[in-house]
Amino acid sequence: MNGAMTAPLAVVVAVAGALIVVEAIHLVVTRLGRRWAVLAHLSKTAHRPFRLLVILYAVQQALRSGVGDFRGREAILHGLIIGIIAAAAWLCGDLLLVIEELALDKWRTDTPDNMRARRVKTQIVILRRVTIAAVVVIALGAVLMTFPAVRTIGTSVVASAGLISAVAALAAKTTLGNLFAGLQLAFSDAVRIDDVVVVEGEWGKVEELTLTYVAVRIWDDRRLILPTSYFTGQPFENWTRTGSAVLGTAELDVDWSAPVEALRTELRTVCESTELWDGRVCVLQVTEAVGGNIRLRALVSAHDAAALWDLRCLVRERLVTYVWEHERAAIPRVRAELDGDRTHRPPSVLPQPEQQDGESDDARVFSGGTDAEERGAEFAGPGETAPEPSREPSR
Repeated sequence: MNGAMTAPLAVVVAVAGALIVVEAIHLVVTRLGRRWAVLAHLSKTAHRPFRLLVILYAVQQALRSGVGDFRGREAILHGLIIGIIAAAAWLCGDLLLVIEELALDKWRTDTPDNMRARRVKTQIVILRRVTIAAVVVIALGAVLMTFPAVRTIGTSVVASAGLISAVAALAAKTTLGNLFAGLQLAFSDAVRIDDVVVVEGEWGKVEELTLTYVAVRIWDDRRLILPTSYFTGQPFENWTRTGSAVLGTAELDVDWSAPVEALRTELRTVCESTELWDGRVCVLQVTEAVGGNIRLRALVSAHDAAALWDLRCLVRERLVTYVWEHERAAIPRVRAELDGDRTHRPPSVLPQPEQQDGESDDARVFSGGTDAEERGAEFAGPGETAPEPSREPSR
């Protein structure tokens, strides 16, 4: 009875003391955070789980040592232990988040040459997901082990762990394959966050990379979701594998009379007048000369894929405008030869030439005389009625 009466008082005292300690620590860490970034992140992110952990631990110790026995004491202490485990897991997750934010602040991806930063970001994100999953699994196992019945079953479970792991591996073959593929992608540099890739005929940028799937943001803001095993088992294009700078082409068909040197000068002018060009490559070449036209290919370079797309469109537009305004003779033409002596009437209605004097009879096949109609009658098929020979005298 005494324990039941003193328990609420002990809880209140424990909570009040824990709050005072936590707020004092938070105040000190916040002030020190003005000098050190890591403490500033800790004061913002880890404050709530740390407060909950300290309060639960203080209440648990107060009920265990400062209060006598009362009804439901063991169940309350058991619940407090579970709460402490959950709060500790929450605090570990937030500490991992703080470490990730500090690393991402150091390795920024919004710079022109960000290949190393993208690799580090990808590895940090994957490691954080793996460690958080491990923390959750460990916390769940610790919670289950607080139950005596589960501890008893645990002995037989460990004894048959080999069979269980084999069955689980067969049942989750695809899932485990994606997990290992995600780890492989994170540390092999085959694909990274913000990489420009071409998959399934679509051009886009890797927006998210997890242990099980990769989200590619396509140029028209659609998302292509692919399993991580796709990137380890299928070929794909990675335009930013070794750097963010890329090359691109803009093709143009013109007439053979097009002034190539003038168009090459115009291309150089276009590239030098825009910030989209990175100053590396600006070349105009004749790649084909067949079919009555010649094909010009403008090869240009840019800092990244997005700028390259805009640069290609700009080059194509300015070259077309230049040809139309200054070199209209270079516009592609379709040439045709017309014969004025022939008409477009079908052969059946064309007038039959009259036989000239001295013309051989072999020139008259199925028309022109009685003998020709007789030869035509010989070619009548089975069941066909041969035409009556003409009664008109031959000319």
